[in-house]
Amino acid sequence: MIYHLFNFIKDCEIPGYRLLGYLSFRSILAIVISMLIAFFAGGKIIRRLRKAQIGESIRDLGLEGQMQKKGTPTMGGVIIILSLMVSVLLVCDLSNIYVQLLILTTLWCGGIGFIDDYIKVFKGKKEGMSAKIKLILQFMLALGIALIFCFSEKIWGDGPKQLITTIPFIKENEFDYSWLSPFRGQLGMYFSWGMYVIMIILVILACSNGTNLTDGLDGLSSGTSAIVGVALGVLAYLSGNIINANYLNIMYLPGTGEIAVFMAAFVGALIGFLWYNTYPAQVFMGDTGSLMIGGVIGVCAVLIRKELLLPLLCGIFLMESLSVIIQKTWFRYTKKKYGEGRRVFLMAPLHHHYQKKGMPEPRIVVRFWIIGIILAVSTLALLKIR
Repeated sequence: MIYHLFNFIKDCEIPGYRLLGYLSFRSILAIVISMLIAFFAGGKIIRRLRKAQIGESIRDLGLEGQMQKKGTPTMGGVIIILSLMVSVLLVCDLSNIYVQLLILTTLWCGGIGFIDDYIKVFKGKKEGMSAKIKLILQFMLALGIALIFCFSEKIWGDGPKQLITTIPFIKENEFDYSWLSPFRGQLGMYFSWGMYVIMIILVILACSNGTNLTDGLDGLSSGTSAIVGVALGVLAYLSGNIINANYLNIMYLPGTGEIAVFMAAFVGALIGFLWYNTYPAQVFMGDTGSLMIGGVIGVCAVLIRKELLLPLLCGIFLMESLSVIIQKTWFRYTKKKYGEGRRVFLMAPLHHHYQKKGMPEPRIVVRFWIIGIILAVSTLALLKIR
């Protein structure tokens, strides 16, 4: 709103108004605003959550310090969403299609998580929303984003639609989805677009649920997601700047620079929330926050054509998800073969494995952050590797 207001009255020559035309300045402004809102509004929201007796129900898994968290307010994701949305509405260009899609993702995934948490807390159902319904709702969003992305003239303009994305180790740093098609002509084009839509859906679903699995220790998900958000913001800024894009030999994507402002607000909201979520946590984000965070990360990566970099950039989320898949698969296989289920990890997701080994929770979280930083820096460095 501030951006549009100053753009509306630009002929008045108000001192300093030109600063709002710079993505870098608005990104700084966005991160500061969202951080301050989270700092000052977070405490009040936590007190209201406590008053409403919205506390996390803890299932005894034999983890050290676990039962001390009983009664800690959950649904703290509303702090992140509030901080993010206020900052975005104030500073971002709301006419930008990319910002509109990210706002839709924030509210949709946040809404799914909020309903899930509401059912758990107020209805007394520990399972929350049905996994099937939750997946259907996530699929609806992913399909909608995919269709809008593929057919919107605001994204493609008058130019040809090319199914190209960024990938490391290739000379031009580009991968064309049409290479996957075994067909030629019109049929080949339909096949390629179908593969692209499927990839978008899988990326959004995987990111949303992967982040949810990582949300198991104080500050783990919020800190790791902030690191990923910084990397995606940098990538969006580079892709939206024709000079930087040409220098790095990556795709120039007009309008994606505005995503950098959104991701700055995203990171600021997470840092502000981390103030209350760090060990020992005063509040948990719940599914309200974790589903929204993963959705935003997935959609952002798709919009800036960096979805194939996610396995590296989001390596923490990937490891957490794989640990659960491996554990369940091996347990079922050994139970069927030997009559007794066996485990690969002491407990899944992976962070609980290290807890079972006696590692203190803060040490696990900080080490995962360090790994996340290494992965983010490596992702950015890959842009120059041919």
